[in-house]
Amino acid sequence: MTSIYKLSTVFMIGLALTSCSLLTAAGITSQGQPTKEVDGALSETLTESAVTIDHSDWDKLLKAHVNTEGFVDYKSFQNDRKQLDAYLQKLGELEPDTNWSVQELLAYYINLYNAATVQLILDNYPTKSIKDIDKAFTKAFITIGNRTLSLGGIENGVLRKMEEPRIHFAINCASYSCPKLLAEAYTASKIDAQLEKATLGFINGDKNEITKTSPKLSKIFDWYSSDFKVDGKKDLIAFINQYSNVEINPETNYTFKSYDWSLNDQH
Repeated sequence: MTSIYKLSTVFMIGLALTSCSLLTAAGITSQGQPTKEVDGALSETLTESAVTIDHSDWDKLLKAHVNTEGFVDYKSFQNDRKQLDAYLQKLGELEPDTNWSVQELLAYYINLYNAATVQLILDNYPTKSIKDIDKAFTKAFITIGNRTLSLGGIENGVLRKMEEPRIHFAINCASYSCPKLLAEAYTASKIDAQLEKATLGFINGDKNEITKTSPKLSKIFDWYSSDFKVDGKKDLIAFINQYSNVEINPETNYTFKSYDWSLNDQH
């Protein structure tokens, strides 16, 4: 019995280790990427940072291929594929650490997520939806130093841990119901204003139907409801009311709209 118990224990430990390895290999985890929680409002005054990252190459690509509605001209983007790959390679050669300011970390991971999403679409273009791409959010294909992450790893393992709910309106999953892709790169010096712009635009845009009673909200507010807090407490309606042009009655019932995963393609 003792031998059987020992064998069982060894088997279970091995299985656990294998499972962890599989999760890591699939890019579901954060791979130990550094995060910093946003402590209060992001200051326009930059926190001292070990690096200042130049995102101008990504900014030029966005201005060339993204319109004011946030739709992407993937067909023309293919002509600048080398520039996109070079930008992602540059980001991949960096190794973020806690000496980076919270502003630099946010800008880095948001731009990395958005640029990698465009790269994924171009790798599979033409496609009708990112959902048609196998393991689009869980496959590890994004290089950071000596690690490889997935889109889900960056979003859930890194960005959400930074306790900045406005990131949900900055990252773009290449779909119609996503927050629109901003036609400019996020930068540490402007990150607070850019996140405000993205949040205001999304909440008051066509992805929600805001009314005083019975509003219809984006599924993003359903999937990530625990992230939307006011004064440290989960309060979805109070969070939305900080930005909405129409104040929602806190006691009202609300529903969530269906999510349209069709590609955010200009064509």
